[in-house]
Amino acid sequence: MIDLQAVVALRAVDTHGSVVGAAEALGFTPSAVSQQVKRLERQTGVALLERVGRGVVLSLPGRLLVDAGTSVLRDLEQVQADLHRTAGGVAGHLRVGAFSTAMRGLVAPVARDLLAAHPDLSLRLVEREPWDAIADVAAGRLDLGLVHSWGDVPIEVPDHLERVDVGSDLADVVVHRDHRLADRPHVTPHDLVDEGWVATPEGTICRQWLGRMYDGTGRRPRIAHEAMEFESHLALVAAGLGIALIPRIGRAPLGADLVAVPAVDPTPTRSIVAVHRRSMGASPAVTAVVASLTAASPGRRPDDRDD
Repeated sequence: MIDLQAVVALRAVDTHGSVVGAAEALGFTPSAVSQQVKRLERQTGVALLERVGRGVVLSLPGRLLVDAGTSVLRDLEQVQADLHRTAGGVAGHLRVGAFSTAMRGLVAPVARDLLAAHPDLSLRLVEREPWDAIADVAAGRLDLGLVHSWGDVPIEVPDHLERVDVGSDLADVVVHRDHRLADRPHVTPHDLVDEGWVATPEGTICRQWLGRMYDGTGRRPRIAHEAMEFESHLALVAAGLGIALIPRIGRAPLGADLVAVPAVDPTPTRSIVAVHRRSMGASPAVTAVVASLTAASPGRRPDDRDD
């Protein structure tokens, strides 16, 4: 009988290109992953990996086994979800990925309360950019992903994943308290055409939305500085080095030197979406996590401002 847990390990080796990478992703030691692959090779009687440089790739039989095993694992996942639904208990182990601000402002407090309410549930939380979270859920490396999309900037979700709208979040233009716009009740992109922005790198969803905001102005946003983390944006704005578009969920306290000014025409709104494999749809654990995230993340009004 083929060991399905060992198939999971082989699939991870394929995804990460090495035994070490697979071990890090699965939370095992490299030795444990190697032993699982060797056990599979003894069970099947064929070599499943081929060494290429410093890494490894699947052999042809290994590819066949991973492709077929993935289908079997998906069916078993459906059976497990149905069993848990029948039993009615929120239990089991879920791997959840979320983008950074949601991890800080939404997932952490929800996870604390969920684990207190359901002692038979365990969670492994990892921070992932939206595209990476979707890819990891699609490939079976995560069970649930929390992602976001801004306005009409699309985010593609494979057909075998289900998406659930969890809530929405707004972003404000954050400026130094001495900035000329600090006392405005709101600003439009036309008010911002000559400003220098602190922005996320090119290709990120937030950067794409910043560009879309300027549609109709005949200009493009002038990027003065780039940083991946919004807390770095706040530090640069506090130093008087530019302005920034910062979401509200997970935002650090602004303090005395910074002011959040709402933006309109358009209002920077991002949808927060949970994605999971359709085979997990019957899982009480998935249902409970998604419901708790939804309850904790209502849409916020444009006139809600930080004190």
